[in-house]
Amino acid sequence: MATAAAAEAFSRRLSAAVRGLSGAWYGRHMAAADRAIRARIPLVDLVLEVRDARVPATSAFEPLRRRSPEEPDVRRLVALNKADLADPSETEKWVTFMKQRGCSCVAVNSHSRESIKELLNVVLGRIREIKVGVSDCTGTVLLVGIPNVGKSAIVNAMHQIGRIGAAEKGKLKHAIVSSHPGETRDISGYKVASHPNIYVLDTPGVLSPIFANDDSGPRLVLTGAIKDSLLDEYEIAQFLLSILNSMKEYREWDDLNILGNKSCFADALSTRSHHSKRQYSSDHTQDFIVRGVRQALFETIATFQGDLGNEHDLRRLIEIQLTSLQNAFRLSAESSDVMSKRVAIKLLNLYRTGRLGHYTLDHVPDVRLEVAA
Repeated sequence: MATAAAAEAFSRRLSAAVRGLSGAWYGRHMAAADRAIRARIPLVDLVLEVRDARVPATSAFEPLRRRSPEEPDVRRLVALNKADLADPSETEKWVTFMKQRGCSCVAVNSHSRESIKELLNVVLGRIREIKVGVSDCTGTVLLVGIPNVGKSAIVNAMHQIGRIGAAEKGKLKHAIVSSHPGETRDISGYKVASHPNIYVLDTPGVLSPIFANDDSGPRLVLTGAIKDSLLDEYEIAQFLLSILNSMKEYREWDDLNILGNKSCFADALSTRSHHSKRQYSSDHTQDFIVRGVRQALFETIATFQGDLGNEHDLRRLIEIQLTSLQNAFRLSAESSDVMSKRVAIKLLNLYRTGRLGHYTLDHVPDVRLEVAA
């Protein structure tokens, strides 16, 4: 698609900025966590790898890839978390693809009780398979993943659902949950089930200092695995808009702008954003602001006269959109640099909480091409 090709220029620019950081996110604590996790992998019954459903390939946990052939085969289950923020049809394709490759996989929304119940049941089933023939067994699960994929949210939710004994309720601790990457520093154990007894070890997020390809850095930045403060938020927002403009999601907003069916749109948005605000306490943007942002984005794309397949024209559209968003966010006049940063931060927050739609940035590999290669 021509628009997607033009959008690659923004990806390349952000990728260069990420490379310029020289793995600044990979400090001593992350290197120590990397070593500690790899040392524990052979000792546990099951490795539960959490990935971000928006980037199932990019968010793969590198230490699992780096295992040597001499290491014992790891019993692994992949959880595609934040499935509520990804394109449902793409998530379904990824789950199927992973299973075809011989890897157990389940889509998860850590804020949905039913989704966590499903995950917990899968974990219980796997432990029973591993411990077949063992009565009154105890299973250990190592929870791993890159920063900010929701490991702590998952272990807390599993912990809450899996508690049985009333006497245990006041004693079992909770993991710290944060929207910022790198908050978990130590490996901690949490009991999540009885009969069989299952303990989950929550680990710090580990992100490789070097990425396999140039697409990885920008996608990890956009989904929050790398701290925004290490880069220019305005540049990240430009990359986001290049993606939004190249996808078809915005066309679903035309009822608001062309048909004038505002009440229907408002009801749908209110329902979605009600759940979003319950799930994501960091997003306090009011519904009418979100409607204004969607309207501004739709109108700027719909009325743009340039060629979105042309890099220069796409850049011009993005600048128009960022200017238009200043009014949509109801921001008071400030210096251009301060204004640009505030618009970028607010736009990124809406994307990361799913209020600008559901996007999957990694597409399932074409198996036919792989076989041919």
